[in-house]
Amino acid sequence: MEWDGGRRRERLASTRLGHNWIFLGRTRRAALYLALGLVPVLVLAGMYWRWDVAPEQRRLAQTEPSIDQIYDAADPADSTTAVVDLVGLGNVDGAPTARALTSFTEIGRVWSVTFDNRGIDTRVISDLVARRARTEGVRNIVLVGHSMGGVIALEVAQHIYEDTDRVLSGVVLDCTPLDLHAVRGDARDAGQDLLRWIGWLPGARESRSLRSIVEMAARKDRYVDMHSMWYPRIDFAAAGEAFEQVMIDKILNPTAASNGFIESQFRTIVASGALDNLDALAETVADKPRPAIVFLRPARAAADNVVDVDYSQRILFERSGGTDGTLRVVRMHGTGHANPRQAPGAYNGSITSRVIPALEDSIVRDLRSSLTVDPVLRADVSEP
Repeated sequence: MEWDGGRRRERLASTRLGHNWIFLGRTRRAALYLALGLVPVLVLAGMYWRWDVAPEQRRLAQTEPSIDQIYDAADPADSTTAVVDLVGLGNVDGAPTARALTSFTEIGRVWSVTFDNRGIDTRVISDLVARRARTEGVRNIVLVGHSMGGVIALEVAQHIYEDTDRVLSGVVLDCTPLDLHAVRGDARDAGQDLLRWIGWLPGARESRSLRSIVEMAARKDRYVDMHSMWYPRIDFAAAGEAFEQVMIDKILNPTAASNGFIESQFRTIVASGALDNLDALAETVADKPRPAIVFLRPARAAADNVVDVDYSQRILFERSGGTDGTLRVVRMHGTGHANPRQAPGAYNGSITSRVIPALEDSIVRDLRSSLTVDPVLRADVSEP
């Protein structure tokens, strides 16, 4: 029989699914094909939710903030002072960083804050700190915030200063961005991209697969060569090493920060009330001495590739500096962005020689105020 394409098309039309649908036949068939096409998409979505999102939601529901003691005071007489460490973006547990700062034991015991991996509530954190202080007989509190942790520290500081009976002796800000403009462009863009992903993709706050994609993208310079050829070249061995690091440090690590927690941290910077917090700490509350404000930064601003520390320093001088201010700026050599674990020697040396004298001065003023009826606050001189 001679081949006839017309007869073939007619035969297919007469036997296809829905061939006998007369009323809205084309529309009904299109809807059917679309529904069939969505089946594998829905199956994948169900697997994504069941195996990726839901287990992480259950795990995060069990997390809560806590305070751990890292060191006792070197001198038992200083046990009425506690230094409380709060870590920065992408970190939940402050203990490893607090362990690197052994010099703080010279003024008191050292505590670290473990955040709730679901998000940040500064009121809850301040209540935890105040309650722990009252329970253990701590009168003076020093808050230390690294990078974005400094923004949280300032909010917690205002709560403790205004709303509790504890004395806030000082706030130490380590390379802290006081608003979003202080965050350098690349880091700011990465944070805003994360907010966009989380804003439109269901389950993004808990998804570990999405987190692995984001983390691999952040490490692309390690395995993608964009310069030697006109097209990108991928070093698969280096990509494998980067993926292994992501899985160990960020995905399988139960203490790693969740996507939702990082979103909460970045939103804290975006909506930062740090300027208002600084203003509040500059006011006198009852008979409490004003807390010392100490800003730790690299000697060269370019050494910090995340935060424009010169910009933050200018804001601090405007808000907390001056001849009657309580600001001290400490420039450190050999440090980068809020990295005491990588440069413990530089940090501990600067803390011993520059930071502790400023904090001790604040503590001494508190002791004087507690022994006098009409305390007089001595003015601190800000360093240029």
